[in-house]
Order: sequence, then C-alpha cells, then structure tokens
Amino acid sequence: MTTDFLALGGAVLLGVAFWIGWCWRAGGGVAKVIVKTGSTALLAAFAYFAGGPWLLVAALVLSSAGDAFLALDGERWLKPGMAAFFLGHVAYIVLFWGLSVTGGNWLVPVAQTVLALAGVTYARWLSPSLGEMRVPVFAYTGIILGMGVLALRLDPQYLLVTLGAMMFVASDMILALQLFTRPAREAPKLVPSLLVWGLYFFGQAFIAWGVVHPFAA
Repeated sequence: MTTDFLALGGAVLLGVAFWIGWCWRAGGGVAKVIVKTGSTALLAAFAYFAGGPWLLVAALVLSSAGDAFLALDGERWLKPGMAAFFLGHVAYIVLFWGLSVTGGNWLVPVAQTVLALAGVTYARWLSPSLGEMRVPVFAYTGIILGMGVLALRLDPQYLLVTLGAMMFVASDMILALQLFTRPAREAPKLVPSLLVWGLYFFGQAFIAWGVVHPFAA
C-alpha cells in the first residue's frame, strides 16, 4: 500500500474514532485534541504524498490547526480557530479559481445566488446572538460563502469537490447554532454534533480526494 493511501486510511480511522467517541461530548483532554487534529493532518499528508497542489495541502494544514484550537477547552480558542479556518478557505478559493470550469450552464448562477442569499440571511438571523463575535462571524461567513460559490462552478469532473464544499458549508451552519444559540452551560446535543463532524470531516475528505483524483473528463 502506498504512503498516500496509508495516510488516507489513517485519516478516516481517526475521523471515525472522533465521530464516535468525542464529537458529541464536552471536554476530552489531550486524546480528543490529538485524534481530532490528527484526522485532518493526515488528510493533508494524503494530499501531499498523492502529489496534490500545494494550496490543497495548505488548506488542510490550516484546517487541522483550526481543529486543534476548537478542540481545546475555553472560548478564548474560538477566534484563533476561526482565523485558521478563514485562511484555509482563502487557500481553497485560490485553488478552486484555478481548476477547470465549463461555462454556459444556467443552473450554476442560480445555485450560486441561492447559496449566497441563504448564507447572508442565516448570518443576519444569527446576528442578535453573536455579541462581540458579530464581526468575526460575518467575515468568516463571507469567506466560506465565497469558497462555496466557487466550488459550485467547477466542472463535473470535480463533483466530489463541489459536494465536499457544500458539506463543509452545511457543517458550519449547524456549528454556528451550537456555538451561539445553545445556553452557556448546556452540553452539546448529540445529533447536531454528529452532523457537524460527519459533514465537515467527510466533506474535507471529498475535497481532498476529488482534487487529487478527479473523474475522467
């Protein structure tokens, strides 16, 4: 088995372990941080060993850093985590801009408009609950929507990339509810927590695989 597939297998193993054992629980200590961070770090290793573009590797490394921050206890780690993911989305935007695009499909601008309007409306709806996080959340919303809009315009050979990007957006929408509308001392809810991690991790995996191994054109 080649190094890239070993890295991918390790990433999936850790991602599923975190999904089952930690994503729905508060706390978790060092083991939680290692397993969560290791899953996306190994996705970055897969992209690197498979010869993926450096922007893909950078986006996954930055996402792994964001995972590390968000796995730590305390609200003080939220802003550094968001900053890491923000930069990761910047890398994805530049990457997706450079991938091949077929024009002429009228469904693409419709889907892009729907996504952008839905995202802006959702952020506006959350606004009263954001407090001092309003500006960072609005900035993050803009960058992830930009990533999603660009993913929607990709060629069909990058269908997994588009699907993964939409899963990433959906994960962050659910996570925002968890972070900003849940009472401060209430434990994370099981189903939303499972959805957040499942959509996020497998969305990232789809993006990584889809960029490295696009469908035959």
